Amino acid sequence: MPSKTSAKSAKAIKAAGKSAGSSRKGGGGGLGGKRQIPWLMIGAVVCILALIGGIAWVLVPKIQDKQEQDKFTPSAQKKDPSDQIPGVVKKDYAAGMHVAATQRVNYDQAPPFGGPHDGSWAACTGVVYAKAIRTENAVHSLEHGAVWITYNPDKVDQAAIDTLKSKVKGKPYSLMSPYPGLDTPISLQSWGHQLKLNSADDKRVGEFITALRLNQYAYPEVGADCANPTFNTDNPPPFDPTAPGPDAVPMDGKGLQQDSSELGGGIPGMPTGGIPGLPNGIPSLPTGSPSLPAGIPTIPAPTDGPTQPEQPAPAQ
Repeated sequence: MPSKTSAKSAKAIKAAGKSAGSSRKGGGGGLGGKRQIPWLMIGAVVCILALIGGIAWVLVPKIQDKQEQDKFTPSAQKKDPSDQIPGVVKKDYAAGMHVAATQRVNYDQAPPFGGPHDGSWAACTGVVYAKAIRTENAVHSLEHGAVWITYNPDKVDQAAIDTLKSKVKGKPYSLMSPYPGLDTPISLQSWGHQLKLNSADDKRVGEFITALRLNQYAYPEVGADCANPTFNTDNPPPFDPTAPGPDAVPMDGKGLQQDSSELGGGIPGMPTGGIPGLPNGIPSLPTGSPSLPAGIPTIPAPTDGPTQPEQPAPAQ
């Protein structure tokens, strides 16, 4: 007959076995239990990574664009960044050589980007001309620091024209117009600089504009205005596709007199181009008027361009 001690031991062993079994079934903290996945932590990590990726996606291109823009921004140490742009053609031209509205210039380039030009400049306040404009007026705009974008209407589609428009419309010191007969689809001009391209999406379009539009080291008439109320932007002087005749003004401007106000002279404190909108500066005083008070510089009379009304002499 079993003793009381052995009976108690058997009950204890049996109870311990039941307890171990229930622990295994309940999935407690033992090795045999299921682990909970920390979804909250994983979600937070994914959100943080997505945020970092989004910021990088937005900022990295902007940083790259800024670095690219800085590369082509002129400075005293880097006066002509267009030297870094493949394909840019450079030539030196004399400034301030004006022809009359009825005269033509026998330009050495097409489109021209320097040389004698009309006394009245084409408005270059971000104007997109639907028609081809007279080259003699456009060249004067370049002398004021503008960039002139031209395109061959037979070689570019509307999408390309729209892309170019976005670079010009409303942008100061820029203008755009068709140029029939252009030997490439697109050509960009600034004073003494030209870049011919096949695509409006070429990154050199932006590089050229950054390097040369209003680059004070690369055009003669620094400070001159681009607005010109006397130039009809809706019906501008038309482009002449015919070859210049024997009476055309040569590129050296033989027979012309340079306008000194476009060579760094002019009235102290005024832009070198004179009063904005008056192509030839300020008209002279009537003949026989009293002399100006001492200290006021003499203003030369215009030699060409639209005739402006005479101004009365100042009261004494």
